[in-house]
Amino acid sequence: MSEAHYPLNDFVEYPESEMLQRAEDNYQQVKRRHSIRKFSNKAVPQEIIEKCILAAGTAPNGANHQPWHFVAIQDPKVKSQIREQAEELERAFYAGRAGEEWLEALKPLGTNAEKPYLEHAPWLIAVFSKKRTDNHVTGGEQKSNYYVHESVGIATGFLIQALHHAGLGTLTHTPKPMSFLSKVCGRENDNDRPYMLIIAGYPATDATIPEHALEKKPLSEICTIL
Repeated sequence: MSEAHYPLNDFVEYPESEMLQRAEDNYQQVKRRHSIRKFSNKAVPQEIIEKCILAAGTAPNGANHQPWHFVAIQDPKVKSQIREQAEELERAFYAGRAGEEWLEALKPLGTNAEKPYLEHAPWLIAVFSKKRTDNHVTGGEQKSNYYVHESVGIATGFLIQALHHAGLGTLTHTPKPMSFLSKVCGRENDNDRPYMLIIAGYPATDATIPEHALEKKPLSEICTIL
């Protein structure tokens, strides 16, 4: 593969005062991002979802192998299949498979095995990680990917931020095991592994935020300056 390099010509340097304001503006916007569990069925244009996925695809990753694949789902039948199989797993989870400590930690959030938003929200985005590269990325045969979990995690964060920035509500969902997503999404192979399910759409008019979810640790607890 080519080792050519190109000048960095799209970086924008701002005055420090503007940098601080931009950082503050971004913080204030991100503070409005909440995980919601009640979605409107109001349609969201496919083009918006595609742009957000393109943003996720710019995330830093190991060797630029881009070890991810996103399946954007709006088909009601497919969403119904996902809900049915996810709720079956969730019933076992809340019946005791999770363990008492985990279930106790979830109580302030008021969650349960019922996941109607999996059908009601206009879009589900299934995120898959890939163990090996696609041929077109490496310019030849498939090769191993590196830092796959970290790379896909960063890309998923980019996706959530992009959806929020576009004006949509989101929720992360990680049913265990998630192998059913491979079949539903047509990704049954030894290369793709389901990583996370993102629910995206407009909040319902009666959407709420658990008080517990508003408790954020202060800077002194999440940051050390050396």
